[in-house]
Amino acid sequence: MKRSQINAAIRHAEALLQRHAFLLPPFAGWSPADWSANSGRTAEIRRAGLGWDITDFGQGRFAELGLTLFTIRNGDARNLGTGKGMVYAEKAIIVREGQRCPSHFHFVKTEDIINRGGGVLALELVETDASGQPDETREVVVRTDGLERRMPARSVLRLNPGESVTLTPFLAHAFWAEGGDVFVGEVSTVNDDKTDNAFLEKVGRFPTIEEDEPSYRPIVGDLG
Repeated sequence: MKRSQINAAIRHAEALLQRHAFLLPPFAGWSPADWSANSGRTAEIRRAGLGWDITDFGQGRFAELGLTLFTIRNGDARNLGTGKGMVYAEKAIIVREGQRCPSHFHFVKTEDIINRGGGVLALELVETDASGQPDETREVVVRTDGLERRMPARSVLRLNPGESVTLTPFLAHAFWAEGGDVFVGEVSTVNDDKTDNAFLEKVGRFPTIEEDEPSYRPIVGDLG
């Protein structure tokens, strides 16, 4: 993925979030020079993987297969065993019309996916077994804003602005936008993008970057 594409995606996201009157933390607007100047006090941001996260899932087709994310807060997986401390995470996600997030599930994370505005968010859902293989015969049971929904495997659930769905571990989900870009909120247990994403398709989680222009805003992968 070219750095110019990453820069353009962040600028697009900044404009869209401004239209929705959704404000990100101040460090969202830091330049590479700002990160260097504040390097002595950003250890927690780096540990938690906070900030911009732009991915084409390693496929080089960002307009078709990609997401723009910003991790706003994220706890520590070591707290999950005790239930104490910061055991939650929050992301802002931009799904552009024509883009798709490939089908994947999480081993640990439970998440609420919320359509915060824009078009319709469509999700294809299928349960997986203990080995991570999709179970096409198993009925999918989810809660949308607390209401139980039952549907056949691979059914498409559509969320209008304001609606949400709770996704539990081993429930595989692909999603895309219909009728315009969608601003998605994610509220979850602790997020670990390095070990807690299992894709049903042959894709990666992070992009390989071609540096064709200077960075506008560093992304999580730049921060180490």
